[in-house]
Amino acid sequence: MTSTSNERTDSEREAPESEKPESALETARRQLHHASNHLNIDSSIVERLKYPKQVHEVTVPIKRDDGSVEVFTGYRAQHDSVKGPYKGGLRYHPEVTRDECVGLGMWMTWKCAVMGLPFGGAKGGIAVNPKDLSTAEKERLTRRFAQEMRDVIGPTQDIPAPDMGTDPQTMAWLMDAYSMQEGETTPGVVTGKPPVIGGSEGREEAPGRSVAIITRAACEHYERPLSETTVALQGYGSVGANAARLLDDWGATVVAISDVNGAMYDAAGIDTRTVPSHDEEPEAVTQYATDVISNDELLELDVDVLIPAALGNVITETNANSIQADIIIEGANGPITSAADTILSEREIPVIPDILANAGGVTVSYFEWLQDINRRSWSLQRVNDELETEMVAAWEAVRSEFENQDISWRDAAYIVALSRIAKAHSARGLWP
Repeated sequence: MTSTSNERTDSEREAPESEKPESALETARRQLHHASNHLNIDSSIVERLKYPKQVHEVTVPIKRDDGSVEVFTGYRAQHDSVKGPYKGGLRYHPEVTRDECVGLGMWMTWKCAVMGLPFGGAKGGIAVNPKDLSTAEKERLTRRFAQEMRDVIGPTQDIPAPDMGTDPQTMAWLMDAYSMQEGETTPGVVTGKPPVIGGSEGREEAPGRSVAIITRAACEHYERPLSETTVALQGYGSVGANAARLLDDWGATVVAISDVNGAMYDAAGIDTRTVPSHDEEPEAVTQYATDVISNDELLELDVDVLIPAALGNVITETNANSIQADIIIEGANGPITSAADTILSEREIPVIPDILANAGGVTVSYFEWLQDINRRSWSLQRVNDELETEMVAAWEAVRSEFENQDISWRDAAYIVALSRIAKAHSARGLWP
């Protein structure tokens, strides 16, 4: 392991002026271009994939609890549907923009493709701070958005799912609004619903489970038994907590976990089952800790595996040279900036990318969609077994590219995804 010291205390470090983080759209296009350089594919297909097929922008007026009317703006960016219906999250956040939705929709295209799912990528959102809405206002907003998007979503068109600022209840409202307009119950219009109305067992835990599965596979690849592996996780929400608990169960030593309030560190190992997740108890991590460190210090711990599973852009050119982990697994979307990625590559620290590691969410969403359209539910055991099978298959496809070419794990994942999309476009052709 490399050993350097560079302490900082801000838990959410801003990138230096010399490194302004790319937008989601810029990142998606750069990654597309980079991966295409490793493949002999028609340049016209690459050119088509730079742009979304369509972007829908709507106004979403709602009556507030005080009787006033406020108008919000909503988007649904549909990137590519060559392999099947569009699939992607719906987020409520004040900084939602058209370009952000386009970029994130492109990422969903790559993620679905690397997993071999019969979906294309989409992303939607409403520019609103959900914390400023009452439950009733959020319901009215969701139902109005469903009405405005009625003609562009559906079980065989575009299937939203929870994202930042939305949850299973949001999906329940959206499903109900769509079903009322259709005149029949249509559970397959969204995924991530409560199981009582057609949601899948294991859906909320799936991203964390996939992170754990890929971490185990990466450790096996680098001949590192989990029983001899130390792990630090930044983020102890749904993804981080579920990944930490599984890795703990499988024999790894989880030495650090964190949430927005700070990090818990114990070199002897943390009993993750005794620490509530941030979703279960928002201040549990620091309250249960005997040794509290900062989020920045966690990222720079001398551990075998580092899993950033909270925010984007937390590993930057400022701290990339201080990372001491031997392997990094991206639990969050985009936790490493482009400049930091280059530094880590030069330091020969392998990074397993987000489009593979945290793809459990969309994979179990696919299982949920199958259950809905077939009107037949699966047991939790079947969901977990099927997820394991799909994650291992995707890992093997990416590992094959990694071993056959002198490329990074990120490049390997994007090559797998892009080659599958390109073959589908070639088979279907362009008309007229």
